[in-house]
Amino acid sequence: MNSEEMVQPQPGHQLFGGAFSAFLPPGSLDISEMRQVPDNQEVFVHPSTDQSIIIELLEYQAGVPDENAARYHFEDMAGASASAEILSQELFVPHLLALEGCSSAWGLTAHQLVAKFDEEAKNEVTLHLALLRLPQHGTDLLLTFNNPTYIHPLSSSAVPGTEVPPPPSQPPWTVEHFYTFVRSLRLLDPGIFG
Repeated sequence: MNSEEMVQPQPGHQLFGGAFSAFLPPGSLDISEMRQVPDNQEVFVHPSTDQSIIIELLEYQAGVPDENAARYHFEDMAGASASAEILSQELFVPHLLALEGCSSAWGLTAHQLVAKFDEEAKNEVTLHLALLRLPQHGTDLLLTFNNPTYIHPLSSSAVPGTEVPPPPSQPPWTVEHFYTFVRSLRLLDPGIFG
């Protein structure tokens, strides 16, 4: 391998039919190969934990100031859940992102109790969100890393008959995996915005 090949970045995983690319965490499984996913989303799951990463193309909220936009989308996603709490919010420096044309970028960390499907048992999940604003395309791009911190023994996510899940075959994803994904996201085809 010559030095030119070593410098060339590896292409990322294609998203939304090739309109975007990004470096996904190791072992990511595309959930659309297992079940229906809305057209405005891409969802990837860890092969042996309940971790997931969701990419959503949402309508740009022109009436919401940049510094409130991540909170706006989180509250919209969490709904009327009283079991959701925002832990922190931070401004990302857009020039550190591969996504060109991003007018502002915000990170938000939250904690939430979430039941899978219609179950009573609730799992504790830490959510890491990145909101990349693209007003020129009328789009707020929301990236979410769902990281369960406690799986209720009665949840369908728990291994039947045990309180402790078996060790994962693949190490769990880290917040750094998520931020590598966020920083690597590139727009390849603006035609996706119509």
